[in-house]
Amino acid sequence: MSDPRVRREIALRAAQIMYAREESEYFTAKRKAARQVVGSERVRDLPSNSEIRDEILLLAEMLEGDARQKELTAMRLVALKMMRGLRRFRPRLIGSVLTGHIRSGSDIDVHVFTDSLGMLEDALAEMGLSYLVEHKRVHKRQEQRVFTHVHIEGEYGIELTVYPLDKVNYPFKSSITGRLIERAEIGELEELLRERVADLEGELERADEHVDAWEMFSLLLMQLEKVKQNPKYHPEGDALYHSLQVFDLARWVRGFDEEFLLAALLHDVGKGIDPHDHVAAGVEALEGLISERTEWLIAHHMEGHEYRARTLGERARRRLEESGWIEDLVLLSELDEQGRKGGVVVPTVEEAMEFLRGLGEEE
Repeated sequence: MSDPRVRREIALRAAQIMYAREESEYFTAKRKAARQVVGSERVRDLPSNSEIRDEILLLAEMLEGDARQKELTAMRLVALKMMRGLRRFRPRLIGSVLTGHIRSGSDIDVHVFTDSLGMLEDALAEMGLSYLVEHKRVHKRQEQRVFTHVHIEGEYGIELTVYPLDKVNYPFKSSITGRLIERAEIGELEELLRERVADLEGELERADEHVDAWEMFSLLLMQLEKVKQNPKYHPEGDALYHSLQVFDLARWVRGFDEEFLLAALLHDVGKGIDPHDHVAAGVEALEGLISERTEWLIAHHMEGHEYRARTLGERARRRLEESGWIEDLVLLSELDEQGRKGGVVVPTVEEAMEFLRGLGEEE
C-alpha cells in the first residue's frame, strides 16, 4: 500500500517545482519530485494532477496574498479587452484567469474559433500586437493531434488556442480534473468583472490611456522582422534590419533629437500591419503615442523621396515646404535610402529603446 504522507510530500514538492517554473508539465514535475523525496520515480501511487494543482494554489495564496486578487482583476481586464478585439472569433476565456487560481507567471488562456488562421493573424496585426504561432503535436491515447497556439506578448502573456468553427459548442474537458472546462464568453466575463470593478468601462478606458508607449514601439518593431522586402529596393533584407540601420544613422547626425530619432526608427512600422498602405497603418497604430512632428515625418516620409527626386506635384511641394519641417523630411529621406546595406552592425530594438529613454530622462 502507498504511504499518504509520502504522497503528500511528493505533491507539495511537485507544486514547488511547477510554481518556480522549473517544469511546466505535471507528468515531469511529479516524477522529478518523487526522485527528490524518495530517491526514485518508481513510486506505486504518485499524486494526481489535481492534487498537485491544489498544492500550487495554496502555495500561491500563501506567498502572494492580497496582491494576487489585484493581479487577477488586472489580468481579467486585459483578457476582456483582447476578447472584445477578437469578437468575430467567438472567444472564450478558460483556465486560471477565469477560475481565479492564478499564480506568478500565469498566462491568459483563450479559445478562439475560425477556419482561417490568416484572418486571425490579420486581426492581431490590426490591433498592433506581436505574436508567435506554434503548431504543437500531442500524443494522447494512441492518437496524434496538432494544436495551434498563438502566443501574444505583453504585460501578461496571452495564449490563444485556435479551433475550427464547428467546435464552438464542443464540451472540452480538463486534462487535470477530467471535468468539463469552465469557460466564459465576453458577456459572462463582463459580469464577473463588475463584481469587483464598479466602473468597468471607465477602468478599461483608463487602462488604454496608460498604454506604455515604449512597449508598443517594441511590439510594432518586432513585427517587422517577418516583413521581407523587395530586394531590388531593399537588398539589406527584412524591414526591422532596415529600420535599425536608419535609426543608427540618425543617431550620428541628430543624436539629441528624440522626435527625429523616433521618426527614423518607426517610419516603416506600418509594414507589419498593412504592407499595401504602410504609411497610413503606421500613423494609425502610433496615434497618441508620438509628437505632432514625429507623426508628420512618418506620414510624409514617402513624399520626401518624391520631393528630393523632383517628381512631386507643385501643390504638394508647397504644402511640405510650408510645414516648417521640410529640412527634417529631406534628411529622413536621405537616411532612409542610406539604410539599405547588408552586413551592417545595428543596435537591437532593446538598445534603441534604452537610448531613446535616456534622452527623455536628460530633459
